[in-house]
Order: sequence, then C-alpha cells, then structure tokens
Amino acid sequence: MKILKTSALAALTAVTFHPDQATAHATLEQQEAQLNTTYKGVMRIGHGCEGQPTLRVTITIPEGFINAKPMPKAGWKMTTVSGPYAKTYDYHGPRSEGLKQVTWEGSLDDAHYDEFVVRGYISDAFAAGQTLYFPTVQECADGAHEWVNIPAAGQDPHALDSPAPGVRLTAGEHAHH
Repeated sequence: MKILKTSALAALTAVTFHPDQATAHATLEQQEAQLNTTYKGVMRIGHGCEGQPTLRVTITIPEGFINAKPMPKAGWKMTTVSGPYAKTYDYHGPRSEGLKQVTWEGSLDDAHYDEFVVRGYISDAFAAGQTLYFPTVQECADGAHEWVNIPAAGQDPHALDSPAPGVRLTAGEHAHH
C-alpha cells in the first residue's frame, strides 16, 4: 500500500510542478531509425495550449540530418531557414549546407490533431544507440510549448521538463563506420 501512495504522490507532483508535460506533447511517430538511411520524421501535435489553437510549429533540424526537405501543408504557410553544416557530408556528392529549421503557420484547433513532416538522410555522423533530437516549438496566441530540452549523456530524457522529441538510431544493413 505504501508503494501505491508513493506512486500516486509522485504522479500528482509531476502534474503539479510540470503542467506542460500534462497538457501537450510533441512526439515523433517513428521513434527508431537506421543509420545511413532516409528517415521521414512525422512530428505529431496532439492539441493546443490550454484550450487555444496552435498557430505555429517550428522544428529545428539537428546537425547530421542532411538533405532535409519539409512537406508543405494545405492551409499553412511554410518558411525555412538554411545554412552551413558544421562539416561537409558525403551524400551523392559533398553537402556543406542545408535545412536548419522549418516553420509552419496556420491554425490547429485545440480539439484536433495534426502532423508535420520533414524527410532527410541520417548521416554517418552518428553511432548506433545514439538518439537524434528534433527540438520543436508549438506556439499559441498566449504562450508556447517548447519541446527543446536535450538530455546530457546518460541522463534520462523523461526526467527533463519539455524534452525534445527524439529518434533512437540503430545499425542497419546500410550502416557503415
């Protein structure tokens, strides 16, 4: 019985001190991907901000996720920011710059769900077992949910307030070191 009380208290404490975690989440549909392959990152937005519609979704593209291309959404304005990579990657020739951030602006009612898509190539900058994080900001009229916190090495991402959505990388048939 003591364990149940402790668990209930811990759950109540999490809701009391971390309201953003209880009210909204940005998550990736596929949370595992192979190294050295194309990955279609489908960011799911489950609802708005405390009853307000979502007006803007911004995804930051992590270094090493190259040749990234966002999918336009009907009824939404899409803007992108491109720039130089920290290093040059080999993907059908040298790649030294690409997409760094994509923003969709529109309106997603709090009662509705939608997905925002970016497709790209997971380069050899990573190793199997690593997690590739896509910091995501969901903006509403009177506030925002910033899913941008990336855990330090060895830190549990669930221990963070507003963790960035991530995809765990695996060695696949096409992976090389």
